[in-house]
Amino acid sequence: MNCFTAGSRPTAVNLAEAATNLLNICQAVADKGDDAEAVYQAYLEAAEKMLAADVASNKAIGAYGAEALLQAKPASGNGMRVLTHCNTGSLATSQYGTALGVIRALHAQGKLETAICTETRPYNQGSRLTAFELVHDKIPAILVADSAAASLQSLGRVDAVVVGADRIAANGDTANKIGTYSLALSAFHHGVPFYVASPLTTIDTATKSGKEIIIEERSPKELTHSHGGQGTQIAADGVGVWNPAFDVTPARLITGIITDQGVITKEGNSDVFDIPSFIARSKDERSPSLKTDSKSSGLQVSKEGDLHANFKPLNESLVASYVKSQPRLGAILGGTSADWSVKEVGDGNLNFVYILEGPKGSFVLKQALPYVRCVGDSWPMTLERAFFETTVLREHRRLAPNHVPEVYHFDHPMALTVMEYLAPPHIILRKGLIAGTVYPLLAQHMAEYMASTLFHTSLLALSTLQQRKEVARFCGNIEMCRLTEQVIFTEPYMEASNNRWTSPHLDADAQALREDAIIKLEIAGLKSKFCEKTQALLHGDLHTGSIMVTQESTKCIDPEFGFYGPMGFDVGAFLGNLMLAYVSQDGHATSENDREGYQLWLLKTMGDTWQLFSERFVALWDKNWGAGDSYKIEVYNTKELQSLVQKTYLSELFQDSLGYAAAKMIRRIVGIAHVEDLESIPDLEKKVACERRALNFAKQLLKERSKYSDIRQVCNALQGSQ
Repeated sequence: MNCFTAGSRPTAVNLAEAATNLLNICQAVADKGDDAEAVYQAYLEAAEKMLAADVASNKAIGAYGAEALLQAKPASGNGMRVLTHCNTGSLATSQYGTALGVIRALHAQGKLETAICTETRPYNQGSRLTAFELVHDKIPAILVADSAAASLQSLGRVDAVVVGADRIAANGDTANKIGTYSLALSAFHHGVPFYVASPLTTIDTATKSGKEIIIEERSPKELTHSHGGQGTQIAADGVGVWNPAFDVTPARLITGIITDQGVITKEGNSDVFDIPSFIARSKDERSPSLKTDSKSSGLQVSKEGDLHANFKPLNESLVASYVKSQPRLGAILGGTSADWSVKEVGDGNLNFVYILEGPKGSFVLKQALPYVRCVGDSWPMTLERAFFETTVLREHRRLAPNHVPEVYHFDHPMALTVMEYLAPPHIILRKGLIAGTVYPLLAQHMAEYMASTLFHTSLLALSTLQQRKEVARFCGNIEMCRLTEQVIFTEPYMEASNNRWTSPHLDADAQALREDAIIKLEIAGLKSKFCEKTQALLHGDLHTGSIMVTQESTKCIDPEFGFYGPMGFDVGAFLGNLMLAYVSQDGHATSENDREGYQLWLLKTMGDTWQLFSERFVALWDKNWGAGDSYKIEVYNTKELQSLVQKTYLSELFQDSLGYAAAKMIRRIVGIAHVEDLESIPDLEKKVACERRALNFAKQLLKERSKYSDIRQVCNALQGSQ
């Protein structure tokens, strides 16, 4: 016996589907003879699952959409200006929103200047609902009349349009709130990207085109009376009314359809979308088992309602399938998947890294894993680090374009970044240093990179409002910061299961380190600054394994530990790794090559790096004096005072850099992660001697760094160390 019926408005396909699913669940419980309470509980449980799934879907749409809009038209210095229509936010969905979810995601990334919402006549969902949500969330917004949107686009004040959908046909024709078609025509005319944001459940593949979509008509009173039909009559008696609730926007006017499984784009010069093929590919990519696979895929770790609910680790075969589903990436490679080569080249610590090459081009695809790869799933890791890595790469490339690879694509739910492939002769700097290769431009390039990225993200260049907004955004990378606190500032100075060293040779050295009270006091001060000093946007892990080089090129990669912290942490990381490279040369020396000449080059590179960095940093400061809020030119209004401020600032930065250089060295000798410079030394006795020398020098530098005022003094001390 059928106890229940389901119904919904005719235009929206997913409403009917959801109602039917709930009906079937309730009917199945009732058919078993259960009482009304059981039916109610079954209904409630199903509805809560739908809620969680919808939130996850919305957040995925937001992430994919933000990426799509930024690729279509990169944000200016102040961010994007995005226009939307009707209400697609938490008042229309479960929590986050579809089109409004894209705007929320851009705002969260600091990439939104203004959200523009139309009033959405005649029922005013834009002015009543969307404007309310934007103001409530403190998202900068303006409200415009529906008829003003085209004029606003003509003035170049709209960077993109993103709308929701009630039903999408198999070819991409989209039914949405009345007025959407007009917006799409205007956007098409003015060359403004026009996106539809909607879950896959909104797509009705049984409907071949928009001509088959039934358009609901609403009460004439919505036009003849004020307040959406609820107020007084404003139209003349006897006038006829046509009041459709929706219109259909042809696929040819739509740039892309943003779904919870990715962005659907058109193939070649087609005017329509091949949505059934996209859906089939999405199902194929979700179908393989996500259980542990020691050879390839790892684990899926996600929760219902989580942005990463559909996360799946990719192996070499799945990488090719993924790229096929992204036409823009396929176009970079050229040819077909049969023409592509895929090679996994990750170092095994944290991520999967694949190099893809095709007839036309190449790129690197990097995917974060939900655990530390070199340890296993017993040490979980946040997938959000991929978002922060991509964000730092883009920001640092904007500031130092010659020294950061270009990002081509970011898939937030899949924690996956596609970027420029730094092809041979590019090599990881650490490997080049082990081989004894001289890089004549290394000091100059690293000085340029560090000075540009650190200065321009500090309060020397930014207002407190700008910088604190960015600081708040990067507070989300807390798990990576806590990992740094653990492995650099805590575990090396205590008994910890993660620690390791060359035992038994360095057992006494490790114990002496753990018992050194002065060392612990110095480390406590450095850790405090690391946690509390939001000085600039750091790379966060700037060792020689995060730098790719040739004789003419230097590129910094892998900033997944990026956050706002003390500048000296980045500078010290690079200098400390050069010091380790210097000490390790004794272990790589042979009778044919004693490496002494190379050690002199390393010392010169250390000295030149700091000298060129400080000069470049001061030059940027002189050029932009007063741009930031730290030192207002109205206060620091003489050259003498400005020079004194700069000298004091650089002196403190120098001391911070030496302290963090020492901390980085120590953790590479007795902590969890060592360096190939020392690990690759074949002779055990030489290896131990190099490690002990590095450890002793680092301890001395940490405790006595205040006596050094010049980088040459540090280089001399290193050269004379035992």
